[in-house]
Amino acid sequence: MPAPLAPYPTVSAPFTPPANGAQSQLVCSGCQNLLLYPVGATSVCCAVCNAVTSAPPPGTEMAQLVCGGCHTLLMYIRGATSVQCSCCHTINLALEANQVAHVNCGNCRMLLMYQYGAPSVKCAVCNFVTSAGASTNITEQKFNS
Repeated sequence: MPAPLAPYPTVSAPFTPPANGAQSQLVCSGCQNLLLYPVGATSVCCAVCNAVTSAPPPGTEMAQLVCGGCHTLLMYIRGATSVQCSCCHTINLALEANQVAHVNCGNCRMLLMYQYGAPSVKCAVCNFVTSAGASTNITEQKFNS
């Protein structure tokens, strides 16, 4: 006689947070708030909007950037080349630290970040175009002398 099948799926063991209290963070899929959660959790329920957001698998390296369209904090899996904002749908370039460079605006002195290798960068504050290769700031001059 064949063994009877269980009428319901077996319940997995309940989640137990790590003993050391290690936490990770992600952005809520509902209200875009930053959520802290115990490492190992598979999903997180937001206390503000009650949206349930899936957590990435343990060990996944995450990075974050600010959306160029609406200034919302976006989190993504490190190594992605672009990230689409869930609020305004802007596609943002996700550049690694070694792919970006910094220069001070030639007009208002605002610190600007741009893709390494670009010939110039336009300031979002005053719209001045600064040549990327021609400017060195005082700190760089001190270390290079």
